[in-house]
Amino acid sequence: MLKARLVPYALIASAAIALAPPASAGTDPWAGDGGVPAFYSWDAALPAGPGVMLRTEPAPAEVSVPGAGRAERILYTSRDWRDPARTITVSGIVFLPGGKAPAGGWPVIAWAHGTTGIADICAPSLNARSARDKAYLGYWLARGYAIVASDYQGLGTPGVHPYLQLRAEGMSVLDGLRAALAHYDALSRSKLITMGQSQGAEGAIAAAYLAPDYAPELNILGTVATGIVAHTTNIRDARQVPMPNLYPDPDDYANTAYEALWFLGAARTSDPDAVRPEDYLSAEGLDMLAAAQTTCMRGLVQHAEKTRVPIARFYKRPTEALEAMVVSKTAFPDVLLRTPVFVGTGLEDRDAYPAKQFNFVSAMCAAGTVVQQHYYEGADHSSAVERSLADSPAFLDRLVSGAGITGNCSTLQPPPGTQG
Repeated sequence: MLKARLVPYALIASAAIALAPPASAGTDPWAGDGGVPAFYSWDAALPAGPGVMLRTEPAPAEVSVPGAGRAERILYTSRDWRDPARTITVSGIVFLPGGKAPAGGWPVIAWAHGTTGIADICAPSLNARSARDKAYLGYWLARGYAIVASDYQGLGTPGVHPYLQLRAEGMSVLDGLRAALAHYDALSRSKLITMGQSQGAEGAIAAAYLAPDYAPELNILGTVATGIVAHTTNIRDARQVPMPNLYPDPDDYANTAYEALWFLGAARTSDPDAVRPEDYLSAEGLDMLAAAQTTCMRGLVQHAEKTRVPIARFYKRPTEALEAMVVSKTAFPDVLLRTPVFVGTGLEDRDAYPAKQFNFVSAMCAAGTVVQQHYYEGADHSSAVERSLADSPAFLDRLVSGAGITGNCSTLQPPPGTQG
């Protein structure tokens, strides 16, 4: 229910992409399935294990990024985050630098994307990247890093996208790495970094958090996260500061677009049997959910601004109990990571509030995680990504060289002007 937890990665327009048929009778009507090329569907029996490459194809030039010598869509296996015995398919894209790989292979960045939407057509491997991400990912390619970018469970491939469910994000990222490492000989097996922004910051941190148990064979060296959207209820003795009003402007109609994603991807997936849209949402709220089935973030925001439904009219019943349940279900159970984390926070971030990011970083520090935290004055949610390049390259250089990382938890301070 908060804009601060439903932040845009790139406001991707809904596009009429032909191809696979819409969801058939009997499938989840709120999954946003269909409308994607046949590449994203797999009708044969699936291998039993996660991280198996099923197919690849050259990616169209419009979905590639500058500096990519090779760009390929990938389809691979993963585990259902709710039912580990069930094998599923996940899509993504791999960008390889140009030229010959160095001895030992290119170090690998597992890129975790931010919010795109809930529908299959919102899969990043299907769409042109934002100008920001083209520049940012192109920067890392130019420095000799290969990039493996998962779409996450339920985006592009069948089923609900479990938006802001950390296990779904983290498992998708890790299994994308597994599949890519087995398929591409030019990738280093020993130099792996997770990296993400916004929702993807949670995904990148989740991958590093889950890896020791879920994918212990992967040598994750560390994580770079900007604009963190994540929370934990295990704060130990960490200093916490108050959060600002999450919806300060009641006439910001775009909030209902973010709320639709939160309800479908976080609330409903937390307890599918108990959380039914018709029980909670007004007719206007149900209209937003319907729009989210075929529309990505830019189109969904435009729909919200056209219909002018304030957040107060999105629901037809109180949601305090629902929110409390979702907080408990989507929280990191612990934030002790075995590998270092770089955090970049824009002090003008109005989507993932700096106070909320500080609280998560403070909890990581209290848990014993090595954190290198940076504030960027004048940077907002989006621009903090590129502003972080002032510091993150040195962080990665030390990771891949084995030089070790020194954190700054001992001098961590709340954002300027924050009370508490």
